[in-house]
Amino acid sequence: MKFLYRKMVLVLFLAVSILLITSSGWAQSKVVKIGFIGPLTGPNAAQGVGARNAFDLAIREANASGKYPYKVEMVALDDASDPATGVAAALKLVSDPAVVAASGHWNSPVALATIHIFHTYKIPFIVWGAIHPDITGFYKYPGVNRVAPTLIQENGPLCDWVIGELGYKNFSIISDTSSYGEMNLKAFRPMAEGKGAKIISVDSVTVGTTDFRPILTKVKGLNPDAVYFGGVVMEGALIRDQMEKVGLKKLFFAISGIKDDKFLEVAGPSGEGVVTIKPGRPIDKLEGGTKFVKAYEGAGYREPFGAYGPNAYDSAGIILEGVSKAGPDDKGAIAKYIRGIKYKGLMGETSFDATGQTTNLIVSRFVGQGGKWITWEESDYAKGVRKLPQ
Repeated sequence: MKFLYRKMVLVLFLAVSILLITSSGWAQSKVVKIGFIGPLTGPNAAQGVGARNAFDLAIREANASGKYPYKVEMVALDDASDPATGVAAALKLVSDPAVVAASGHWNSPVALATIHIFHTYKIPFIVWGAIHPDITGFYKYPGVNRVAPTLIQENGPLCDWVIGELGYKNFSIISDTSSYGEMNLKAFRPMAEGKGAKIISVDSVTVGTTDFRPILTKVKGLNPDAVYFGGVVMEGALIRDQMEKVGLKKLFFAISGIKDDKFLEVAGPSGEGVVTIKPGRPIDKLEGGTKFVKAYEGAGYREPFGAYGPNAYDSAGIILEGVSKAGPDDKGAIAKYIRGIKYKGLMGETSFDATGQTTNLIVSRFVGQGGKWITWEESDYAKGVRKLPQ
């Protein structure tokens, strides 16, 4: 009888051991996928590739931490700054049952096309770069959040700086015809006029235009104090370079759509004295900035993390915390946790309002100087050593 009892205990022990080993092995072999979408090819690839790398770094660090009983895997897809390509990428992500959340987009037209897909399939989604206000403010999807301020929230500080502090009063506006460009025009013009400025011309250009000299020659004859640009890197850099070529030696300024090293590379010497702003503080002013830069360099990425690398890094961190707290099997719980989060990350504390818009609205000011973006307060221009175009 005792022998039989001992045998039963041994069998039970072995069965439990096998179950625990199998269960542990399943947990370790389980893969949780998080999607990333951005422009990895095309004229805005520098923005997307740098953001992808920063997103990947956050996931690498999570896997190395040993805190997750499963492997986290990034699925990075290209949107090529094109809404149709972005939609195809989004559909690919939502069709994979292992994808529990995603983050995406630098271009607003792409984000405006894909957020409906993530909402329909109930996949939590964080926008890391696109800044059209309707992404959160109009649709108000419960699973869609954004870590970047809207373009309206950027244009306000830019107006205060250029009009109120630098003293420019008469503007020509050039914007692209995308939803991003049109919204910049709608945001900037009334803000500027409300501060006593005068808009003396408005011109729109299609994305992909390369010759702006006819417009710039006309603008030169109007003699504005400055040119406001509602668009992004490539067209902005070409306009700035061609302004010099037609003799339009005026201040050129825009919100964060041009804040990338690629702008200064393409504009060349014409990038000198261009002013812009960017959400958040400069990387060297962030509490974890030095640690992030060292980790990024140590990971061996060939490309710089760019203007929106910190945004993407924190987007990944927010998703990872949501998955950790709510569990990887309940996407609704993940979305609910993210909406209510108070996340202390690289950019400071991020939380979201009722529409999913970040409440972290700090912006920094930059000027092109010596082929680099220099924070305004530390620049030769702020110190009076160099003069902006008048």
